[in-house]
Amino acid sequence: MRRNLLPTLMFMVLLSPLAIDIYLPSMPTMAIEYGVSGSQVQSTLVLFLFAMGLGQILIGPLADRFGRRPIALFGIVLYGVSSLIGAMAQEFEVLQLARVLQGLAACSTSIVVFSAVRDCYSSKESVKMYSYLKGAICVIPALAPTLGGLLALQFGWRSTFIFMALYAIIVLAIVLIKFPETRPENTDTSGPLYRWARYKPVLSDPHFMFYASTCMVAMASIVTYVSYSPMWLIGELGVSELEFSGLFGLNAAVNIAACFAAPVLVKHIGNRPAVIAALAMMLLAAVIEVVMQLAGPETGLAAGFAFMLPMMLLCIGFAVLLGPATSMALSAFGERAGTAAAMLGCIQMSGASVLAGLIQMTDISAPYAVAFLMGGLSLVLLLIMSIKSLSHLHMEQVQPEH
Repeated sequence: MRRNLLPTLMFMVLLSPLAIDIYLPSMPTMAIEYGVSGSQVQSTLVLFLFAMGLGQILIGPLADRFGRRPIALFGIVLYGVSSLIGAMAQEFEVLQLARVLQGLAACSTSIVVFSAVRDCYSSKESVKMYSYLKGAICVIPALAPTLGGLLALQFGWRSTFIFMALYAIIVLAIVLIKFPETRPENTDTSGPLYRWARYKPVLSDPHFMFYASTCMVAMASIVTYVSYSPMWLIGELGVSELEFSGLFGLNAAVNIAACFAAPVLVKHIGNRPAVIAALAMMLLAAVIEVVMQLAGPETGLAAGFAFMLPMMLLCIGFAVLLGPATSMALSAFGERAGTAAAMLGCIQMSGASVLAGLIQMTDISAPYAVAFLMGGLSLVLLLIMSIKSLSHLHMEQVQPEH
């Protein structure tokens, strides 16, 4: 048992949310500097998440074959190098490439972190470790945009990528000194790395696919909200970078509170009712967003609040949905939990990034784009869950005792 691992794992797990949130206030400035559209700048976030999702099935088997420590070191070095490439990129396509590499790098460290918890701690202790790690992840959206906004105001947007590179150097030093190899000695490292036979039982399970799609819709709603927010608030409504950071931080604070409250609610009402309640919140958030845009203020900070307030309801719904939907998706795969979890992560992140990318290709303005994707897809899922003949997709499965 390695009880001193938590601080090291926390440093590693923050690489991913940092890369998502720190440069958000700079997106309108980046669009102007590169001479590209808002949706093209938003693609830097979408590409990061797509690579992170795809990395789940590409890098996961490598961590089993070669060990956790080499993959962690590879991921941190790649994160630092790709951050420097992003900081120096003179062509927009180079920045996009840097973000893809950053996504693969962040995925590597994330896989190692959660694998190490499974390697070193009992089931009961793991729950507590995951709670600490997810709590740390939730804090970053509240702090990183403010830090990024201050850095950009003082030194320009490229300083946010330099900050990520410096943070990677710190994490690399910590991991070199403090992180041992945690892979269990009985890990099966034989056979080909990638086999369709491993994934087929998971992908052919309709219950898994329904709840994986539910996770994907929730993540797509969040990605769409996060990617549109800076361009809409700063670029369209004239909100300053620091005011944007404050609004975004307020939403993040609501998300933190919801993350801690969600397990209590789910325990009280159960998994499936919690998913229904979360989807209903997201649908309601979409309706309120549309009403706010039709009847609310049109410019300045007041319009910023009108856009962000329904997003708080989305954040609460997302926090409530993710735990029970993940649990329901993985419920039938005790013997291949790692493979199922990797596929779930891939569908959730890569699928969400594709959905967000598709809506960004339209001319729909930010509030209506978020409302259309979030409300439309939530409504479809709620309708499916109301149809008795489709109960095999969404009813909770009770596994027989072995």
